[in-house]
Amino acid sequence: MAALTSLSFSAVTHCPERKKLTFSSAPFLANSSDFFGLRTHFSYHHVGVRASNSTSNMVVQCMSSVTGSCLSFELALCGYVCYAPTVSETKLNFLKAYKRPIPSIYNTVLQELIVQQHLMRYKRSYRYDPVFALGFVTVYDKLMEGYPSDEDRDAIFQAYIKALKEDPQEYRIGARKLEEWARVQNPSSLLEFSSKEGEVEGILKEIAERAAGKGEFSYNRFFAVGLFRLLELANATDPTILDKLCAALNINKRSVDRDLDVYRNLLSKLVQAKELLKEYVDREKKKRDERAEPQKANEAITTCLGEQLPGL
Repeated sequence: MAALTSLSFSAVTHCPERKKLTFSSAPFLANSSDFFGLRTHFSYHHVGVRASNSTSNMVVQCMSSVTGSCLSFELALCGYVCYAPTVSETKLNFLKAYKRPIPSIYNTVLQELIVQQHLMRYKRSYRYDPVFALGFVTVYDKLMEGYPSDEDRDAIFQAYIKALKEDPQEYRIGARKLEEWARVQNPSSLLEFSSKEGEVEGILKEIAERAAGKGEFSYNRFFAVGLFRLLELANATDPTILDKLCAALNINKRSVDRDLDVYRNLLSKLVQAKELLKEYVDREKKKRDERAEPQKANEAITTCLGEQLPGL
C-alpha cells in the first residue's frame, strides 16, 4: 500500500482557535479497490498547530486515535472548512445509519468512496451541482448492480449521503433531471446549452461561469463521470463531442480523460470480481447439495423401512 504523502501549499489564512481538521492523501494506486486512485484512512485524537518561519506555511500535527502515530502535513488551511467533521466521524455516521453487514466486494469500494467524497465535500470551494450528483449516482448504481436486496441497496445509499450531511433525495432528483434531459438531446443540441433557455441549460451555464472563475468551482472525478453519462444518454459517440463540451463548460479536458480512464478500469475490474464471487457462490452451493444428497437418501430409506415394518 502506498505511503501517506506530505502536501505543501503556499496560501494560508487565519482560522479561529478551535481547530478541527483532518486530512490524508495518497498518490494514485493500481488496485481496483483504491477507487479513482485515492486511498485515505485517518482519524485524529489531537491537533496541534505551529507556525513555521515562513508566513506562507503552517504545519499541522495530528495524532491518530487508532495507531497513536503522529502525522505531519503542510496544508493550506484556507482550502478546507475549518470546522469540518473528521473522516472517522463521517464513516462512523455511515455505520450508525446502516448497521447490517455489507459483503466485502461492495464494502471495500464503498469505504474508499466515502473517504474520498468526504475530502471533496469539506473543501471550501465545494458546492453541490446536479452533474456531480449524476456522476456519483452513476458510480453507485454501477457498483451496487447485483446487490442481493434492492431495499438494502437504497438504504445504503441513504446512509452514505446522510453521513456526508447532504440530502439523498436531492442527489437522486438532480441525477434523474439531467438523465431525462440528456435522453431527448442529440450531440449538437447537447453543446448548444449556452444559447438555450431551460432548467438544465441554466444549471450548465452556471457551472460554466463558476468554472471560468466567476464563482467557486471544485472539479472532481464524479463530475467527469457525470459528463460521460450525459454523452452516453445523448448517444454522443464522437470523441470530439466531449472535447467541445469540456470547452463549453470551461473544464480541463485532460483531467476528464484521466478520470474516465480510471472509471472504465474500475468497472472492468468490478465485473471480473463479481463474476468470481458468483462462481464461488455457485461452487459452494453445489458442494452443499452434494453433501446433502447422501443424507436425504438415508432419510428416505429410513422413512420407507419405517412404513413397511411398522412393528419393528
